[in-house]
This record gives sequence, structure tokens and C-alpha cells, in this order.
Amino acid sequence: MQSDGTVKQIARWVALGALFLIPFAPLVVVNDYFFPFITGKAFYLRILIEIAVAAWVVLALLDKEYRPRFSWMGAVVLGFVLWMFVADAFALNATKAFWSNFERMEGWVLLAHLLGFFLAASAVLRVEKKWRAWFLTSLGVSVVIVGYALLQLNGTYAIHQGSTRIDASLGNSAYLAIYLLFSVFVALWLALTEKYAWLKWSLIALAIVEAVLIFFTETRGTIIGLVLALALAALLTVFTAGKRARSFAAGALVLILILAGSFYLARNSSFVQDNHTLQRIATISLADGQTRFTIWGMAFQGVRERPLTGYGQEGFNYVFNKFYDPSLYAQEQWFDRAHNAFIDWLAAGGIPAFLLYISLFGSAIILLWRSSELSRPERIALTAVLVGYAVHNFFVFDNLYSYIYFFAILALVDSQVARPIRRLEEAPELSPSLGTAYALPVATVVAFALIWSMNISGMQTASKLITAISPSSSDVSKNLTAFEELAERSPFAMQEIREQMVSFAGAVVQSSFVTNEQKQRAVTLAITEMQKQTAAYPLDARAHLQLSYAYRIVGDGVAAIKEIESAILLSPKKIGFYIEKGTVEWDMGNVEAARITFNKAYELAPRFSDLAIYSAAGNFSVGANAEADKILMKVFGTTNVDSNVLAVAYYRAKDWPRLINLWKLRVEKPDASAETWFSLAAAYYTSGDKANATGAINTAIAKYPDSATAGASAIKHIQEGK
Repeated sequence: MQSDGTVKQIARWVALGALFLIPFAPLVVVNDYFFPFITGKAFYLRILIEIAVAAWVVLALLDKEYRPRFSWMGAVVLGFVLWMFVADAFALNATKAFWSNFERMEGWVLLAHLLGFFLAASAVLRVEKKWRAWFLTSLGVSVVIVGYALLQLNGTYAIHQGSTRIDASLGNSAYLAIYLLFSVFVALWLALTEKYAWLKWSLIALAIVEAVLIFFTETRGTIIGLVLALALAALLTVFTAGKRARSFAAGALVLILILAGSFYLARNSSFVQDNHTLQRIATISLADGQTRFTIWGMAFQGVRERPLTGYGQEGFNYVFNKFYDPSLYAQEQWFDRAHNAFIDWLAAGGIPAFLLYISLFGSAIILLWRSSELSRPERIALTAVLVGYAVHNFFVFDNLYSYIYFFAILALVDSQVARPIRRLEEAPELSPSLGTAYALPVATVVAFALIWSMNISGMQTASKLITAISPSSSDVSKNLTAFEELAERSPFAMQEIREQMVSFAGAVVQSSFVTNEQKQRAVTLAITEMQKQTAAYPLDARAHLQLSYAYRIVGDGVAAIKEIESAILLSPKKIGFYIEKGTVEWDMGNVEAARITFNKAYELAPRFSDLAIYSAAGNFSVGANAEADKILMKVFGTTNVDSNVLAVAYYRAKDWPRLINLWKLRVEKPDASAETWFSLAAAYYTSGDKANATGAINTAIAKYPDSATAGASAIKHIQEGK
């Protein structure tokens, strides 16, 4: 009995320790890792979940109370994870579908860990009666997050996204917003069931502060989710609570409606428009969401093509490229998410995954209200947060810790409603000696094997990549060696690594501190590795474009164009590809081909003025001035348009009058500098007009006396004909 008690206590404390360390994940930021706000948290969570699951398995073998139980929600969770295994196996890039990349750290590996967390937490925290303590621990961590966010608001700490939208240690305002949304309702739930007055009011105060901070994240989908969730909580209280609580809830509901209505009516007032946070919230409209509606439409086209298994996790880029809508030209060039979690799962796993994902919410809410184990405040708060989370997910994709919070709530509900499985209950418990001799040692070995295979290599790669891309002004040999080692190891996230190789090679070639031998090493490595990428994933348009960048570094325009054309075949409406191709053709001196390519880009989306400029420049470069002027007049109402692209076109076509007029336009601007006047003088001089060139320099000297020395030298050169 002593050995049985010892091994059981070891497993128990290890499981509890790992589970109670999970809420600290939002605080983890590893600056020595690539994507420090993501990778550190992911590896931390994976390792803890692997330890918790290993310890839980030992407990389940020793004590049938810890064994899995059946609930329909648990069946949905298991079905969802298993179906995504099938969908990911059929993905166009199965490796990425299973393992994801550094930027997201999701893939089926994350789902498998979430399933393990669900099973272990449901069993261990049920038996130990530690659910309340677990959520209180999470709220304790949220106090630190709140403090960080408040210090960002007052300017003590920088906002990592470089804007006014707070993000704390999560590194993304949307991630912080959903974290706070979960915390708000968990705090309210615990407050309403707390017997100690000091803790009850502390939790209510925390919920209020966190709700306010959600507005400062300026994440509009989460703000809508918060308001609707609060309204739903009040409404449910009105219909289910006692007389006193109903009166309070009715008042709260009326207040929410009045505040929301008043804000809507005042949305155009100076009070709202002069406040950045309020102004952003006031822009919520169907028109403002047009970009996302367009992306959702593209996703549906992809689903019609692969309705059963979808494109696998991390496969949305294939949908985005194949069904690209030219109206998105001014947006990000690469979307790897539909910015709607429901549609993301529809695209990733087809219709079955979509239905199963919805069922996660549906089964949880139904079982909440059927359970006799959960109090009314628990049901209301948990229902509200699930609805708020669903609303948030309608506009934003998920992240590592929102998954954890979601699956924690699912596990909580499961632990309260699940019933024993007879076969598991009847299976004999492991004897004390076998538990000590086999169960604990095997579980320990398996846990270490999982930690090593799932995490250590990735952690080393994340660190090595930081070494590889860290700037070095004098000696890049360390960077080159790091990149070469990464290429030899062929770890996951190779596309990210190879793209960094291309970027690094481009910077190295431009450096005057790097030897020719080192430049050659960098370029050869970048080209070789991107060739491997396109060979492995020929249907990935992004890989072909990256390889074209690598060829452009060495001036191989022919090979670069070939790769861009491959990308265009995969994404025939992607305007950026045509601009890239036309630019290479222009630089190679094939101006007629460039004109055709630029015109094609303009035809795809004539609403964008910069595409009109490229089209006009292409026409100017071949002497089709009338056609170019027609385009400029249609879009700008004038033929004299300030544009660097047009300036290059005029220079290459030796159209000095147009180049001079462009620089005249620039010197007339209030912020025109001495250098601008000197450029006008250069245009005059190149055209053979020395008098006006000298006049422009004299004007610059008069306006900017500090430029007198440079101006005198320039005039001397003009007079000497140099």
C-alpha cells in the first residue's frame, strides 16, 4: 500500500502541478525565439500538457476514478480532433497541416495536445475538486496581464504592435481581447458563487477593469461579443433568477441597450470622432467589413472544390491564391486565415469539421443547462462567455491561449456531466507493484520522448533562426553558418526559414562589408533551398515568388520571370504578381513586355490609382504617350502626376519636359527641400537647359542658405559642363 500510495501521489502532484502551471502561459515571452510571443508559449504549453497527460494516464491505471467518462460533448471533441487528422492527411501540404509553423504554432499537433488537455483536466480536476482553484489561478495571472496593459496605456511600456491598441504580453491586441473576455466572465462566475465578501468584490472589480481594457484593445469583434454576452447574461438572469436578481438584471439589460443605442446615435459626434478608440469602434459597419466578406467568399469557393476534407490546417493560403479577388490589392498580400474561425475550420476540414466545430459550442451549452451539478450563475456566465467567444470568432481567428481557455471550459462542463464508461470502470486497477515497476517509469520515458520529439528540435530551431537573422555589420560568417546548419537539419517551418534566407541574401549582396565569397554562399544557399521548396510544394504560389526574389538578387531576370509566371498560373488574378513581373521585365529592358504586364494589372483592378501609374509608365516607356495620358486623365484628372515610377519612366524614355514638370510639381509643395530643387536643376541640366538649371539652384540657395556650398559646387559643374 505504501508503494501504491507513493506512486499515486507522485502522479497526482505531477498532474496537478502541470495543469496549474498552464494558466501562466500568457506571461511567457522568449525573445531569443523566432516569433517570441508565439513560440515560447506554444512550447511551454505543449511540454506541460505532455507531462499532465502522462501523469494522468498513471492515475487512471491506478484508480478508476480518474478514468475517462462519456459525454456527448466529449464525443464531439474526440470526433473533431480525429476528423482533422483525416483532413490534414489529405492536405496539399500535409507536413505543414500537422506541424504548422513558427508564426502560428498550431496544426494537428496543437489539436492533439488540446485533446490531451481536455481529457486530463476533466478527470484530474474533477476528482481533486480543483476546478475553482484552477480558474482562480488563471485570474491571478490575468491580474499581471492587466497591470502590463495599464502600463502600456500610460506609456510606461511600449505597445508591441506599434499602435495605440494594447497587447500586453500576448503581442497581439486581438489575442489580448479574447483572453480578457474569457477572464471577465470567469471572474463574474466565481464572484457570484464566492462566499468571502472581499474576494467576491475583488473579482467583480477585476471583471470591470478587464471589460474596460477590452475597449482599449480596439478589437471590434470582441467588443461586440462582450456587449452581446453581457446582454445575454442579463436576459438569462431575467428569465431564470429570483425576483430581486431579475430586477437587477432587467435594469442592467436596459442600461446596456441605452448605452449601446446612445453610442450608435453619437457615432459621428466630435466626442467619438476625436477619440481614437471610440472612433475605431464607431466604424463598425457592413461596408467596413467588405474585405472580410470578400475573403469569406473566396473561402466558400475553396470549400465547393474540396467540400469533404478541405485544404487541411494551414492550407488557407492555397484558397487565397487560387480564388484571389483583385479588389483585395490594397490589403495584405498574403492571408493565411479567413479571419473567421468558423470559416477557417470549414476551409481546413470541410463540412464535417465545420459541423463538429459548431457542435463544440452547441453541445457545451445544451449540457450546461441539462446539468444538475452546475449552479444557475455558473450556467449563465459560462453560456455568456461561450456566446461572446463565438461572436469574437466570427470576426477573428483563434490563438494558442484562447484555445486553452475554450477547452478548459469544455473540460469543466464535461467533468460535471460525463458518466462512467462501464468497460473502463470494470477494467482492473493496476496493482501497487506494477504501478511502481512499470506504469510510472514507462510514463516518464514516454513523457520525455514526447517532450524531446515534439519540442526540443523546434526550440533549438527557433533559437538558431534568431542567430541567423541577427544583424551583423562586419562579419556574417556566423549568420551563414547558422543558416547552413538549419538547412542541413531540415526541421519543420522550413518555408519560413527559407524565406528568411532569401531576405538575408538580399541584404548581404547590398552590403559593402561582406566579401564576394560570403555573398556567393548566401545567394547560392537561398536559391538552392527555395528550389527545394518549390519542388516539394509546386502548387504554392508564394514559394515561386520567393524563388523569383532569389533569382533577382543575382540578376537572373529570365529565371525570375519564369517563377513569377508559375505563381501567376496558380493565382491568375493576383495583381502583385503582375507588378513583380512587369518590374523585372522593365529592368531587363524589355519595355514592351513590361507595358503589356502593367496594363494587365491595371485591367484587373482599375479602381486603384497606383496601378494606373504603372500602366501609364509602361505606355510611356514604349512611346505610347497618348494612351498613357488618357489613363492619367481618367484617374487623376491631369497628366502631371507626382510619382517615382513615372519619374523613372520619363528618365528612361528621355522625356525631359514631362520629367521637368514632375519636379516642378514637387518644388511647389510646402515641404519641398533643397534636394528637391537640386533634382529639378538636374532635370533641366540633363535636358540641356543650363540657364534654368542654374536658376533652380539659386532658388534653393535663397530658400535654404545652408545649401550654399553644395549649390555653388553644382553651379560650377554646370558651367564647366560636367
